[in-house]
Amino acid sequence: MTETDGYGFELPLLLFAGFRSIIDELHAELAREGHPQARPAHGFALQAVGPQGATASEIGRRLGISKQAAGKTVDRLEALGYAARVPDPRDARGRLVVRTARGTELLARSAELFEQVRARWAAELGADRVRAMEQDLRAMVPSPLFRLDVSGWLG
Repeated sequence: MTETDGYGFELPLLLFAGFRSIIDELHAELAREGHPQARPAHGFALQAVGPQGATASEIGRRLGISKQAAGKTVDRLEALGYAARVPDPRDARGRLVVRTARGTELLARSAELFEQVRARWAAELGADRVRAMEQDLRAMVPSPLFRLDVSGWLG
């Protein structure tokens, strides 16, 4: 191995550092745009809620966390105005968590910002290199590409 090859333990650290730098940049911009209390876990939770809404149990399963932890997460999303509990049309006794307009806007703006960050990376590194890096990662990452239980795994 040469000095430029690096060490095996560096690969996951570099991948995580890249992830972290993208997320930190995105959240700094979201804070400037009126979402100062938004956290990465909120994005995962709003994804778990889905466009049709979900029960706290469903959110917990999707995130890989307990129903109680999901309930606390939903409480926080409600307090921030990103989600609301409404009567569940499938179960008269149940409550459904739905995204509010503010929650939907947060996800939409996040998606736009991710595109801007990717474009900056492509400008800095070259579009071909970024595309090749994405293709290589897709080849190495088992499906599905995105698992919502990331926040539970990190916690």
